[in-house]
Amino acid sequence: MTDTTPLPDMLPDSGNDFADDYDSPWKEAVERYFPEFMAFYFPQAHAQIDWRVGYEFLDQELRAVVQDAELGKRFVDKLVRVHRLSGEEDWIYLHLEVQGSAQTEFAERMFVYNYRLYDRYRRPVASMAVLADESENWRPESFGFEVLGCRHTLEFPTAKLLAYAGQEEDLAVADNPFALVTLAHLLTRATKRDMRARFDAKWKLVQLLYRRGWERQEVIDLFQVLDWMMRLPTHLAQELWQNIEVLEEQEKMRYVSSIEQLGVEKGMQQGVQVGESRMLARMLVGRFGELPAWVLAKLEKASALELEAWADAVFAAESLEAVFGPTQH
Repeated sequence: MTDTTPLPDMLPDSGNDFADDYDSPWKEAVERYFPEFMAFYFPQAHAQIDWRVGYEFLDQELRAVVQDAELGKRFVDKLVRVHRLSGEEDWIYLHLEVQGSAQTEFAERMFVYNYRLYDRYRRPVASMAVLADESENWRPESFGFEVLGCRHTLEFPTAKLLAYAGQEEDLAVADNPFALVTLAHLLTRATKRDMRARFDAKWKLVQLLYRRGWERQEVIDLFQVLDWMMRLPTHLAQELWQNIEVLEEQEKMRYVSSIEQLGVEKGMQQGVQVGESRMLARMLVGRFGELPAWVLAKLEKASALELEAWADAVFAAESLEAVFGPTQH
């Protein structure tokens, strides 16, 4: 790169730190590995679902019901149609939330979503939440009211990610992929101001991922989740990619080091800062989805300074246009 000054491994408490946005990885992980998600965080509910007959995500139905009941930002909310083993009510609705911050309105939102879903579909609705916040004392589990002898209450199960702190060794050897996702969450929080420590933690997780004996696609999927959670500055990301390429050669696996396997279209010129282009393209795909042709064209022709500026802009940008600035496309 033209500017060889390394980024600091210790990040200050200013606006320059990396904003760890978990929306994309949690959404992908829940959708791709829903039975494992339920088995890890809500084992009692998992044991009552008939997984043989399948399940169906109903995102559009959920949005239609709660579009005017937005009570705070959350990472993920999902509505899933499942069947119970008991045979009662052939199928029911399962409403899931992954909440990233402590909010006084959260329990009320769970209450509102639950009764609106029941009102629309007249089917039993089970609501449950994963709490991915940083407040040790915040654990909402119910909401309701009583007036003039009338009582209306919702109690819902929760899984608190901070409650797994201290169990890192157990998480590292568990077979369920969400044990690794939970461990990545804890390590991301623990290394928020120390990127070198995050690099070390992420590299250890990648090695664990490769040695699990999981199927090739599962390794690729989970790597994308871990990679998006535990984001690194450019110079450390490049170092990690070099380690991964060596690991894949040693293990005789070509999984995540192939750009095509991560959904990035071909077209990047070999002679133009390939490492930086690859990293930025993967970051953009993870945040905004499939890249349009005009973005790929910019990446092909970009200088090292442009790539670095765009990479810095990704974390706070709300759109591709916000990353690249005014552009003709």
